[in-house]
Amino acid sequence: MTDSGSSKLEQRLKREITGDVLFDPFNRGRYATDASFYQIMPAGVVVPRSIDEALRALAIAREAGRTVTPRGGGTSQCGQTVNDGIVIDFSKHLNRIISFDAESRTCVVEPGIVLDDLNRQLRKHGLWFPVDVSTASRATIGGMAGNNSCGGRSLRYGTMRDNTLSMEAALASGTTLHFGEVARDPAPSNSSDSRLDLFRDMLALGAREAAEIADKFPKVQRRVGGYNLDALVPRNAPNNMAHLLVGSEGTLAFTTQVELKLWPVIRNKVLGVCHFGSFYEAMDAAQHLVKLRPIAVELVDRTMIALGRDIAMFRPVIDATVRGDPDALLIVEFAEEDQADNLQKLKQLSELIGDLGFSWSNPQRKWGGVVDVVEPATQTAISDFRTSGLNVMMSMKQQGKPVSFVEDCAVPLPHLADYTARLNAIFARHGTRGTMYAHASEGCLHVRPVLNLKLDKDVKAMRAIAEETFVMVREYKGSHSGEHGDGIVRSEFHETMFGSRIIADFREVKARFDPDKVLNPGKIVDAPRMDDRSLFRYPPDYRVTEFKTALDWSAYPGAAGGFQGAVEMCNNNGACRKLEGGVMCPSYRATRNEKDVTRGRANTLRLAISGQLGPDALASDAMMDTMKLCVSCKACRHECPTGVDMAKMKIEVLAARRAKHGLSLRDRLVGFLPRYAPLLARLAPLANWRNNSPLLRKMLERVAGISAQRALPEWRRDIFEPASEVFGPADGREVVLFADTFNRAYERENLDAALRVLVAGGYRVHLPRPADAGRPLCCGRTFLSAGLVDHARTELDRLVATYAPFAARGVPIVGLEPSCLLTLRDELLSLRSDETAKSVSAQALMFEEFLVREAGAGHLRLSLGPIAGQALVHGHCHQKSFGAFKSVEQALRLIPELQVETIESSCCGMAGAFGYGADTYRTSMEMAELSLLPAVRGADASALVIADGTSCRHQIKDGTNRAAIHVARALAMSLDSARSNPYPSPIKKEPVHG
Repeated sequence: MTDSGSSKLEQRLKREITGDVLFDPFNRGRYATDASFYQIMPAGVVVPRSIDEALRALAIAREAGRTVTPRGGGTSQCGQTVNDGIVIDFSKHLNRIISFDAESRTCVVEPGIVLDDLNRQLRKHGLWFPVDVSTASRATIGGMAGNNSCGGRSLRYGTMRDNTLSMEAALASGTTLHFGEVARDPAPSNSSDSRLDLFRDMLALGAREAAEIADKFPKVQRRVGGYNLDALVPRNAPNNMAHLLVGSEGTLAFTTQVELKLWPVIRNKVLGVCHFGSFYEAMDAAQHLVKLRPIAVELVDRTMIALGRDIAMFRPVIDATVRGDPDALLIVEFAEEDQADNLQKLKQLSELIGDLGFSWSNPQRKWGGVVDVVEPATQTAISDFRTSGLNVMMSMKQQGKPVSFVEDCAVPLPHLADYTARLNAIFARHGTRGTMYAHASEGCLHVRPVLNLKLDKDVKAMRAIAEETFVMVREYKGSHSGEHGDGIVRSEFHETMFGSRIIADFREVKARFDPDKVLNPGKIVDAPRMDDRSLFRYPPDYRVTEFKTALDWSAYPGAAGGFQGAVEMCNNNGACRKLEGGVMCPSYRATRNEKDVTRGRANTLRLAISGQLGPDALASDAMMDTMKLCVSCKACRHECPTGVDMAKMKIEVLAARRAKHGLSLRDRLVGFLPRYAPLLARLAPLANWRNNSPLLRKMLERVAGISAQRALPEWRRDIFEPASEVFGPADGREVVLFADTFNRAYERENLDAALRVLVAGGYRVHLPRPADAGRPLCCGRTFLSAGLVDHARTELDRLVATYAPFAARGVPIVGLEPSCLLTLRDELLSLRSDETAKSVSAQALMFEEFLVREAGAGHLRLSLGPIAGQALVHGHCHQKSFGAFKSVEQALRLIPELQVETIESSCCGMAGAFGYGADTYRTSMEMAELSLLPAVRGADASALVIADGTSCRHQIKDGTNRAAIHVARALAMSLDSARSNPYPSPIKKEPVHG
């Protein structure tokens, strides 16, 4: 279609559809990839608000001669959801439960509902949908039906096909049909009902080809390749037509509703972590372990263990449950109704491992044993690690990555050990090695050889490995497609797997449903070659030109000092699209837009730096729009298993933007705040006038983009200016207190409280003045948020020079404001790599981290009294990102009689200057309303509300009219409670010297 044709199509879609219609290159680029290694630029994207709008978009695209690809979470690993026509995204709006019947254990849902979201709603009824794919936090039911998803517990619950009762779907022509159970002769042959004609034709095909289907379809449960013709054969009567649509990857019909079979939730479970010194022996043992009737047996190999240890979020559970140096783990899960039965199963598991000849005291080949895991929190942590297997494997910081193409071959369990041994030999012959993990109980391992698909030799190796592997799978009478579907990567191999007659049947089915090839062409039938590099994310002409970056990215490979490699760490698996749990990604949770999720931003960056979005794309308005709602929460740094640090990448974008376009007034007001803060403190009444004047509010919004709906923090004259540089006993353990700009200028009572607590605890507290005797110290955070990296470096250089003598002798540097203190643990090392900077960074601790560490070592001497019955705690994003939040809870538990309850919240939404922007105020409040503000409003009036972040406290105040306090103030209150004569603030009196 010509550009004018595309323009007319876009205009018509915008006239007739109220949802988003996206035809610009930036948005199209965000939908050009899924979790596979393919990239195909669509003509446009539609995000409909209703099923009727989705069907209207289908009709308009068909009339314009465009193909249509339905899309859910975009997590397909084989290229199912990329094509060059119109992509229709169901995930934003089409996500309702239409009906629910607890008695029959069924529900009907729209295709865009996310599995975890569905199960959250079902759980209160004691039910769940058990096809528990590892991408459950973002996988949609429509996408799972399209791929015939399986999940880790299919041993008990079966596949998506086994749990789909019926579907409503539209043919490419627009005809809507109900796909469910039908009799072998659904109606008299002279009926004029075209729907029944279609069903009759399919049943006739099933009858005609029954013998061929029985002969050629693999006899393993994990067989999801091709069309499910076995659903049509007479022996399966009554035949369920929905099972023909399941696994069809959007190529036959356009799903609008899915009826699901539900199961009782698992009440009790236990895990046995079976250790093996030999990978081969582990694979050979799987066939015996399933005889104990577990609900899952999941493999974790040596590579995954090693990578997991390097990922902060997974290290604790690995340390807690992995014994010695295993070559493989098999995680065996039992979930009987009675926990006593589960414990008995664990005992039988240990006995079976012993009967198989394994012992902790044996030589390596037969070394092994079982670690029992009964505690639910540890089980959850293991599950999180196991289901993150793909992302863990992709966390390798190198050009070569584990590649999915023989990912899900399934073989009968007795052959699994020989199959994996031969597979490793194939990899070795082609100069590579593979990673293996996941569903050992089904003989379906996630197998990924490490290749660099930017290199022609590795692409040729991929082709050869695929061909040799599929020959071996056929030899074992297995399936070349055992879980994640066909897409582009496996469809071309159907003929060698099923034979030419079955392939002709597949084509007949496609032609009968979709004669004009409107629906997602090139999948299952008539597919391109899987190694057609023009369809790759990294095609032959892919290049990133060198450019100077503002930060250090040398830990990664590639151009721009490694920035290329850091951006390319995103594998598009979409963990950032989760809607609950953790923090990532707060802007996506508020908007549900692909543009506003970490994955969407990373894709845009990759396309920009490789020249696919035109010249100067990195500094463009469209790139700024892409980054606008990134609140730099740093959650992705911690929660993205491949470590995509979008907060740091945003600094690069801002720096490029400032270099090309200069600074706006708002940038100057935000960035230079530490420089002008002392002046405005002296002019506090005048500076605060804006808050009391609607006219000034509107003026500042117009000229600087600061929302008139926000009150700015109040300046005060009595800023934190200690009379001395040292407080506390001369023989006390030393500590440096970092007085950040925000607490110093706006909330000095937090610093007063922290100083009181530290001195009362017996510490010698240093508040050193800058080495250059100039303005107060600053971490540079505000400059970084405005892209002023050189100014940030200047501030950090001053700070390092001042604190270096203390760090050199191991004195902790303690701060109150998470965004400031943790800059010393993060961005400082991206600006300076010298040993002095590393020394300062290594000593940087949050106030609570320091207290908890000292209490644990027996050094903290505090007399604390009760202050309240309950404390409701909101964690700052940066605390969570750096694993520093648990110490907040632990520090509060030092206070007698205080019940500490953590709010399960993402970002508060204020995020520094973000919440003050006129263009971001609404999104800021939407983020806060997801969980934080409702939780605070619902809290008892007598409860303390605790928030360490300056921004968090202001957001809570603005949204609930309730004051939140810093932990330091709560501890100071507790000190006062324990003393009839409260200890006076050392700042307000003469400093306490030794």
